[in-house]
Amino acid sequence: MDHLFTEALLMVVLVLFANKVPIAAAYPALFAFGDSILDTGNNNNLQTLTKCNYPPYGKDFNRGTPTGRFSDGKVPSDLIAGALKIKDTLPAYNDPNLKVQELPTGVCFASGGSGLDNQTSSMMRVISLSDQLQMFKDYIGKLTSSVGQQGASDIISNSLFLLSAGNNDIAIAYSFSSRRKIPFPDYANLLVGSASSFLKDIYELGARHVWVLSTLPLGCLPGGRATSRGLCNEMANEHAIQFNRMLQQQINSITTSTPNYKVDFVDVYTPLLSIIQNPIGSGFINAVSGCCGGTFLAFGELCNLLTNQCLDPSTYVFWDFAHPSEKAYQIIVSDIIQKHNSFVTSSN
Repeated sequence: MDHLFTEALLMVVLVLFANKVPIAAAYPALFAFGDSILDTGNNNNLQTLTKCNYPPYGKDFNRGTPTGRFSDGKVPSDLIAGALKIKDTLPAYNDPNLKVQELPTGVCFASGGSGLDNQTSSMMRVISLSDQLQMFKDYIGKLTSSVGQQGASDIISNSLFLLSAGNNDIAIAYSFSSRRKIPFPDYANLLVGSASSFLKDIYELGARHVWVLSTLPLGCLPGGRATSRGLCNEMANEHAIQFNRMLQQQINSITTSTPNYKVDFVDVYTPLLSIIQNPIGSGFINAVSGCCGGTFLAFGELCNLLTNQCLDPSTYVFWDFAHPSEKAYQIIVSDIIQKHNSFVTSSN
């Protein structure tokens, strides 16, 4: 009997490997920092207009629940957590109903409207990147109380960190504040310096695996087109390209000079631009206006007051004036996972 049991167990193992079925998650937890691309509800209780815990946001999330995610459904932090088999959604750290059981598998610190420039966060009255870092330190204390110092250290050092920032700095602060007086290459250098400092700070706190997302093609967002007669604003796109190039170079430098630190530059600009340029090829009908509000600069409660809302967000590349729909995010995240996560790639 023992011999037969051993043979049967061996066959199961061989079948699992032959079909490349993953046995465990690639990372124990996921942490997200930055802006609305990753925010899952940290702005909900802030005194700011930059929040969206109102209908029609969340139209396709958990039976139509508005949670503060800047989309009709899930955002990349959720989708990446799901693709990596960590958890189905990534909870906001500021959620007053956050359960201690969620801490070991990660949380979101990102704040819609935030940026690498503290002036951006101040303008939008949201959580700056430096304050998000303080939130992470607070989280470490809570995690340590829950799983012990060694357990917390192991979770943090083996987990994946996400950073999405720069979008609001370029599209808002540089366009509508005194920052405009600074030559853009100098401003981009300021932003990259801030990103570099943040990456070094989380390294000191134990992070060892980071994905840094590029900006979106800002000039081709519905809001970008609104300032360019319905066409892509090429100047905004050029600024995004220039910043992304400088950011990638800095990330390469950090990875080379910092021991045991894997930081990947994740290109979001190109896959989203490809969808915009050929929406039908990805199953979309509209790549110009947002499902909610068209090219009108609206979100949150204002979206609910507008009558020009589409019935099916999955046919739109964009949910509102600045944020992709969940379907568009799904395509982008699939591209990210395929290129940057060898565990998932080799397991499918």
